Amino acid sequence: MLPGLSGIEVLSRIRQQSDVPVLMLTALQDEPTQIASFDELADDYISKPFSLVILEKHIRALLRRQRSATKDQWRRGLATVDFEAYQGFYDGSDAHLKPKEVRLLKLLVDNPGVVWSRQAIIERLWHDAADVPFDRVIDVYIKNLRHKLRLDCIVTVKGVGYRYEAS
Repeated sequence: MLPGLSGIEVLSRIRQQSDVPVLMLTALQDEPTQIASFDELADDYISKPFSLVILEKHIRALLRRQRSATKDQWRRGLATVDFEAYQGFYDGSDAHLKPKEVRLLKLLVDNPGVVWSRQAIIERLWHDAADVPFDRVIDVYIKNLRHKLRLDCIVTVKGVGYRYEAS
């Protein structure tokens, strides 16, 4: 009931960029709208009329859940990566990430805005001298991460390397 876009469309756009907690606050009480909201990754849903005390409790619960989320889990849009379990998912489906892809993403995510050269990435991720790849292998790992998790937050800095842009 927003001008121009529906709340679900706004939520979908938010989820493409961020994993910020979203509480849907609406006059719509029908089940299909609530289901669609949760399908688009809303964190909570309250329909009018509501008490301010209850609204406050819902907000506090959302913030508490966000703080208690593990630091080794990363979310962006529909992509989720559990760095401890070496698993990645896109829209709930296994993205079949390789361990080096997970480590590479962790390196980038832990250092937002830092440009990493291929050589610097190799020095950080390959410890066995006999196992060191040709530097263009990094391009393949980046391409795979972008494809498997549908990421646009890993930016190529021409002639230098790669950078993660936090939302």
